[in-house]
This record gives sequence, structure tokens and C-alpha cells, in this order.
Amino acid sequence: MTTTTLPPHVLAIDDDAAMRELIADYLGENDLRVTTVATGADMEKVLAEQAVDVVVLDLRLAAEDGMQLAKTLRETSEIPIIIVSGRNDEADRVMGLELAADDYITKPFSPRELLARVRAVLRRYQTSSEVLPARNEKRRAYRFAGWELNLRLHRLTSPDGRRVELTNSEFNLLCAFLSAPQRVLSRDQLLERSRVHALEVYDRAIDVTMLRLRRKLERDPSNPELLLTERGSGYVFMAPVSTMR
Repeated sequence: MTTTTLPPHVLAIDDDAAMRELIADYLGENDLRVTTVATGADMEKVLAEQAVDVVVLDLRLAAEDGMQLAKTLRETSEIPIIIVSGRNDEADRVMGLELAADDYITKPFSPRELLARVRAVLRRYQTSSEVLPARNEKRRAYRFAGWELNLRLHRLTSPDGRRVELTNSEFNLLCAFLSAPQRVLSRDQLLERSRVHALEVYDRAIDVTMLRLRRKLERDPSNPELLLTERGSGYVFMAPVSTMR
């Protein structure tokens, strides 16, 4: 008996019917399953009923706030997101990246560029899933310097018992460090391990996420003790790390 593997499923949200047709036709011709919808309600219905591998979301929907849809999706799911913005909407792109979107593409774009970006995001997530602890893996938590990171709950607890909120990108970057403590990791290694993607006009994604992590972990972010910079090489997590199972 032979089994077939379903191709990755792309969900695209755009209120332009012609754009939806273009995306569906081109990606469908290139070995991807594609569902296109015009509204956030339809997006939620598809997500509730089907497994989706990547979401392509236009931020400039006529009747809805695409940024709010992206925020809600990121808060409730780990599905990778590619945001679509206008050519001059750099503020939207930066805000989307702050919400931990995985990539962006600007209108007008070629179908070939969208296909390349979808494939790149899918490859990064496949690589990350091999590196980062899975939810059902026996490893339950990391402990370091009095802190505890619960992998199943995505919960970071400080030495004094406070819960510290982490975005998806912060959580994944911290996991990358804790899985390789006291080892220098280059930006490329961190991009691969953490799903934080350096983008064209916003190519300091790792540095920005590092800054946010330091503000949450370090007693003095300007003089860090845990997350150190190795100039010309990358970053290193200095504290010993133990695991809980």
C-alpha cells in the first residue's frame, strides 16, 4: 500500500478577486494547495476546519484591519505569516515584523516572487522544527540562572516568580540559545534556528529581538550578563542551562 503526502497548504487573504485568482492559479500550478478568502471571518473558518502551512495576508483590506487579523493569528497560532503591504508602507512592514510575521512582500509583486517567499518560509519552518523542541517532546522546560522556560506552555518565569510575556520570535530565539548554551551562534544560525527572518529593508531582525530579550532577562540591559555579543561572530548565551523532563 502506497501513501501520498499532501502538498503544503497556503491560505491567502485578499479582498481583490483578481489577486486571489492570480495567487490560486500560480501557486496551484507549482505543487501547492491554495485556499483564498476575502475576509477575516472566512480566514478563521478555514483555519478551524483545515490544516494550513502558511498564511499570506494583505494588510490593506477595504473593510477590515489586516494588522489586527495578523495580531490575532499570531496570538492564537504558530502558523507562519507572510504579510502583503503597499510599496511605500514601510511602517506597516515594520509593525508586522514586530508582531512576528515571518516575511513580507510588497504590491505589485510577481507570482514568482511570492512562490519563492512561500517556499523559503516553508523551508525555514521545516528546519526549525528539527532544531527546536517539539510540543510533545520529553523535554518540558529549560532552567537557567533562576529562570524557567516552560516549552509546552511558552511560559517564562523569572527568579522571583513573575510570569514574563514573550512574543513568538522572542520565545524561539531564546530556545535557540538555550539549546546551545555557552556557544557562539552567528546571525545566520540564529535566523535558521529561531524563525526570525532578516528582511530586505528591516535586516536587523535578530538584533531587535535580542534587544527585547535583554530588556526582559537582564538586570541591566546595557551591561548584559546572560546574552553577550561576540563582535564579528554573533551572540552567546553565557549561563549554564539544565533541562526538565
